[in-house]
Amino acid sequence: MRLNAEFDCEAGELVALLGPSGSGKTSLLRAVAGLLRAPGLTGSVQAGSEVWFDSAQGIHWTPQQRRVGLVFQSYALFPHLSALENVAAGASSERADDKKIKALFERLGLAGLEQRRPAQLSGGQQQRVALARALMRVTPQDGDTSPRAGVLLLDEPFSAVDEPTRQTLYRELAALRKDVSTPMVLVTHDLSEARRLADRVVILDAGETLQSGPPAQVFASPRNARVADLVGIQNHFKGQFFKQQPGWGLLRWADEVSGASLDLQVRDKNRLKDGAAVSWVLAGEEVDVGRANEALCLTPTGRDEPVNRIACELVDLLSLGETSLCTLMPQALPGQRLTLNLSSAHLRSLKVGVGSEVVVNLPAQGVHIMPQRN
Repeated sequence: MRLNAEFDCEAGELVALLGPSGSGKTSLLRAVAGLLRAPGLTGSVQAGSEVWFDSAQGIHWTPQQRRVGLVFQSYALFPHLSALENVAAGASSERADDKKIKALFERLGLAGLEQRRPAQLSGGQQQRVALARALMRVTPQDGDTSPRAGVLLLDEPFSAVDEPTRQTLYRELAALRKDVSTPMVLVTHDLSEARRLADRVVILDAGETLQSGPPAQVFASPRNARVADLVGIQNHFKGQFFKQQPGWGLLRWADEVSGASLDLQVRDKNRLKDGAAVSWVLAGEEVDVGRANEALCLTPTGRDEPVNRIACELVDLLSLGETSLCTLMPQALPGQRLTLNLSSAHLRSLKVGVGSEVVVNLPAQGVHIMPQRN
């Protein structure tokens, strides 16, 4: 795989790398850690003021020279060592700081488990030990002559534990971030995990960086159709954009089956030409659904802006507990479908079911338009 990606992460920031299998997420972690030894590798890795790798200058620090804490999905604990010895093995100096180890065991809920070996620990406890060992690696030890930059790398660290343990580990990581001003890079396939934990996400595909930014921004405003697919946007359509008065435009949503079209009022950010063919996505959190004969509901954003009202038929409904997966057919475009996750309680209050007529209230801000690529 060709790796042509880049990202940055500030001190105290958590950046999540997202992408399909084979997109280069783990390879990027390995490059930062000094474990990627591909022939002809070019580029640079810098931590603070330290240059760990620069192919142009011939700099290549070994993994041992870099202050990197790496947490693996499989924990990678030494089976013949106790929890205490595993954590001490991560120290960045020859002599581990006993006070720092004790503080980590207490912080991560491991007090009393110091002498147990990995086989005697639960999955969640093993993951905490692996996290403590990684933190020891990036924490300055007694005897360090000068502070050095450290990086904490997390390679799908929560995927192998059960849901209650995962929630506990999320809270512990969030608490740690308040005390540890270390850049943290998380590899995950879980979009909700990235939303919950990350300050920024980096979308990768085929070894390239496609987009980066705060999760809410990237998930609501993907740069192109491929990013929309990778962040799990279900409502992805094609159309044609026309300019109107300054700041506003018209999106013509066409239905190839019936030949009909539906015009939506949208924001114009002056990035598209009049008449341009576009792809567009719908931000589900911006949408309000009501009964077909009721007055316009306040949009979820509460913004004073035009709202597109789309008359639809509810053609499929799958209850998932508190949330229901709904498939809606616009009456004007019988060949098109909208998929929305709606509150089951809200649907019950509307007293609607399969075959019911509803109206989708879509604010102009809820439509994100992208140039259509051939």
